[in-house]
Amino acid sequence: MELGSMVGMLAWRLPRIGIAAALLAAAVGCASLPEEGDGREARIEANDPLEPFNRAMFSFNRSLDSYLLKPVAEGYVAVIPRPARTGIRNALDNLNAPIVFMNDLLQGELERAVVTLTRFAFNSTLGMGGLVDFMAEGGMEGHSEDFGQTLAVWGVPEGPYLVLPLLGPRPPRDLAGFAVDSVADPFNRYMRGQDHGEAVYARTGIDMIDQRSRVLGKFEELERTSLDFYSAVRSSYRQRREIAINNGQADPQTDLYNLPPLDDPAADGDASSKNGSNAE
Repeated sequence: MELGSMVGMLAWRLPRIGIAAALLAAAVGCASLPEEGDGREARIEANDPLEPFNRAMFSFNRSLDSYLLKPVAEGYVAVIPRPARTGIRNALDNLNAPIVFMNDLLQGELERAVVTLTRFAFNSTLGMGGLVDFMAEGGMEGHSEDFGQTLAVWGVPEGPYLVLPLLGPRPPRDLAGFAVDSVADPFNRYMRGQDHGEAVYARTGIDMIDQRSRVLGKFEELERTSLDFYSAVRSSYRQRREIAINNGQADPQTDLYNLPPLDDPAADGDASSKNGSNAE
């Protein structure tokens, strides 16, 4: 918990730092775009004008992952049994339900909003605070929405590709969505109002560790099989976001790298350990 709080504190503080870094990177990147014939057309085509800055941040994040997040995630999988990890994931998803509900409404998805509200009500009570996904067992599956997706539904363009410290890929639209969701989250607001900010940090840190644990192996496999890991992650990120924005209705063939969604049981650390999760 103490390490989760530390990681969460770093992540919670980063939106303000990230926005400042984005503005600085935009100024530097736009001033340093290559001349014709020196990669300019490729960057424009990839909508990645800040590529030198992004690659530097990508390298920093890989180092942070190698020395901190990945080892902690591997320890998490080794120490915490699968049923307990499933309960933790269920509880985290349940805590996020009010934000999902808000974005369902903002997107005009009334049926999905009813599903989210129903799941939250029953899982918070019969599901023991969300530890048991009672409604999924009854056939009512959950889904994920965020304000970045809402902005996309409203027609706001993604903006140039951007990578930030610890936060990873966060184009301007998704960065704005992340900031709005973080501020609007009822749990975060209540805990901060009660002067219990450490609970917010702990939640964020545990969420990051859990998410990383469920792509152990897959992430390393993508790195091993990619000629340019940075470009592969950029492409996969955009494809995943497109699928999420379209509520999972994008053509599966466009997902070239086939990274599993975070709720895919095959992405769980126990399975990934059989696929060389310790390889670099």
